[in-house]
Amino acid sequence: MNRRDFLRDATAGAALLKCFPADLSALQRDTSGKLERRSLGKTGEKLSIIGFGGIVVKDATTDQASQRVAEAVERGVNYFDVAPSYGNAEDMLGPALKPYRKNVFLACKTQERSHEGAARELESSLRKMQTDHFDLYQLHAVTKLSDVKQILGPGGALETFLAAKKAGKIRFIGFSAHSVEAALALIDGFGFDTILFPINFATWHAGNFGPEVLQKAQSKKMGILALKAMAKTRIQRGQKKTYEKCWYEPLADREEALAGLRFTLSHPITAAIPPGDENLFRLALDLAKQFTPLKSEEAEAIKQRALKTEPLFKYPSAEA
Repeated sequence: MNRRDFLRDATAGAALLKCFPADLSALQRDTSGKLERRSLGKTGEKLSIIGFGGIVVKDATTDQASQRVAEAVERGVNYFDVAPSYGNAEDMLGPALKPYRKNVFLACKTQERSHEGAARELESSLRKMQTDHFDLYQLHAVTKLSDVKQILGPGGALETFLAAKKAGKIRFIGFSAHSVEAALALIDGFGFDTILFPINFATWHAGNFGPEVLQKAQSKKMGILALKAMAKTRIQRGQKKTYEKCWYEPLADREEALAGLRFTLSHPITAAIPPGDENLFRLALDLAKQFTPLKSEEAEAIKQRALKTEPLFKYPSAEA
């Protein structure tokens, strides 16, 4: 990114920050059910504001996986997301989700960057998930600009996505990104339907990580999905992990978790995917029923807390 683009995006991000709490009027919101649902960009879909991340059933027994999926559906969740990199999550989620498949929105991802690799992984995921199509297929965890170049170039993974959509194996095309630089480059490079990106109180305020991406995604009328709403900070060297499925320290305290979720859902995003720990997922479902957009004074309070927190991600990124 050149200096002119950097300054332009920084200015846009600053303007968006000043407008926070953000206007949710661009979203169609349905609060009549057990869990609020919001429109997903231009797709015509409405998703539950809490999504089920496949890590929730990673290393679960068959019965546990079935119970967790059934509970989520009963509580109003219609958005499920999984990836091959989540251990045995596909193997567990596929059979557990099969009875509900026609009534849910199923997203999957690939970390493959080549046409050949992505095609191979797509077929594997379809087989394990026991479905003939994914509602959303995403490039997974794109961070480096070199990966963006490969993905969008000749023989890149995007070729697989376009062929799969034509064949009816996927309905919508999206990506998840772990750097602002990669996210902006992907948005500029192709008309993606969705973006899955960390929208978190600490990364936003202390890391300058998110405002530019959100602004650009909105301008393209993309569906915006959020990661790390209930993340607090990095686990320090020598610190024991409290939650085995979290590589970061989560917001596990009820009030802190509610504040984190409210921060994320007060932005014009469709849904947030909580941590993969099953107890934290249930906590997110409980808290989602209490959601109200942050008021100005609450937004300022969480900003001050964020500025004292080491964020998971920062912009610019040393890894991009």
